[in-house]
Amino acid sequence: MTASFQPASPTTASTQDLRVDQALSQLASLLQPLGPVAELETLALADALDRVLAEDIVSPVDVPAHDNAAMDGYAFDGGQLQAAHAGSPAAPLVLRVVGQALAGKPWHGTVQAGECIKIMTGAVLPSGLDTVIAHERTVSAGTDHIGIPAGSVRAGDNRRLRGEDLSLGRVALAAGQRLHPAALGLIASLGQPQVRVRRRLRVAYFSTGDEILHPGTAPREGAVYDSNRFSLIGLLQRMGVQVLDLGVVADEPEALQERLREAASLADVVLTSGGISAGEADHTRAMLQRMGCVHFWRLAMRPGRPLAVGLLQPDAGTPFAASRTPARTTVLIGLPGNPVAAMVSFLVFVRPALLQLMGAAQAAAEPVALPQAVAAHALSKRPGRTEYQRGLLSTGADGRCLVRTTGPQGSGVLRSMAEADCLIVLEHERGAVQAGETVSILPLQAFP
Repeated sequence: MTASFQPASPTTASTQDLRVDQALSQLASLLQPLGPVAELETLALADALDRVLAEDIVSPVDVPAHDNAAMDGYAFDGGQLQAAHAGSPAAPLVLRVVGQALAGKPWHGTVQAGECIKIMTGAVLPSGLDTVIAHERTVSAGTDHIGIPAGSVRAGDNRRLRGEDLSLGRVALAAGQRLHPAALGLIASLGQPQVRVRRRLRVAYFSTGDEILHPGTAPREGAVYDSNRFSLIGLLQRMGVQVLDLGVVADEPEALQERLREAASLADVVLTSGGISAGEADHTRAMLQRMGCVHFWRLAMRPGRPLAVGLLQPDAGTPFAASRTPARTTVLIGLPGNPVAAMVSFLVFVRPALLQLMGAAQAAAEPVALPQAVAAHALSKRPGRTEYQRGLLSTGADGRCLVRTTGPQGSGVLRSMAEADCLIVLEHERGAVQAGETVSILPLQAFP
């Protein structure tokens, strides 16, 4: 990433609760001068899943390369249909079968009027033939002859035209495309074995808190197991970024400062959970102000009101920065410690931020209208904040999409997140929702 962007003064951090839409806009503006990761690499297609395309893929050929059959059947000149049925509308068109075309094995003979060839899906249509009829729609008309009943097919049916998928010189995939399986298949269909992509975004993560235990260790009074580390790292891995797991940091300013310096020297983005509220042991936000700048940290959002967003500019003279990379601006996002709040905040804020820094085109797209569902029961909500309630979708007797909550919506009830298949999005101005009202939903399967 470029390092020319200089953090604003820490005093610019807002002391008011920002609306979610305002915070998303500010976050995008904060990241815009940094730009996406600049380093590029060439990968084999088999290694490029979920990477971000760095250059347009321009089709070097027409796809398909020839007119071909869209199904198994018989290929013939469709112009014969009108003439055959003109005198006797009920009479079938009778054709003699003179050859066979297979996928990869074209028919090179000549097909005259009154003739056809047997053809398989994907096989090249010989010159002069423009129509394919399925086997089951024909009738036997003697040895090596078929009959095509009136009205069973129209001229031009079941033909794939040359270049109808992609024409020579057309952009098949634009730079910024995340390479999902279908995109990789499309590139392969053009005969290209490699692809130029941006390097993986490096994201360092650590949890904070004296109360945090690693799973597998003995429990102790007042302590909790570190669920956030596994949930958030799982979300990061699904995005295809390079994850640097820096473990857990105690509630000690010196330890936190050293871990932040280490993380900033290694990564493009530092992601933490916990330590951003106003408690005496919550040091992450204060350390961010000391090492860089806090741009905002309180949101009109539930769950997830505390969320620290800013930039780190570590001292180039520290051992970590000097030994690994030159000092540069690193993005820090401090998530709340409550498990559900951390996951919801990740989906709403961290994911779009990472996509922007990855250079993914969807990060810059206009917001897409959320799907709608009907509330199966009343939902408690007060105006003045955006709420994300965990929900379960079903289909009502009338065929409409229904949604209900998973039960208690506390930000520490991780079970509710594990059971949910969507988030019910209740907008900033909205109040309580009555059963039968329409609400917006965010399907969780939409987040690969």
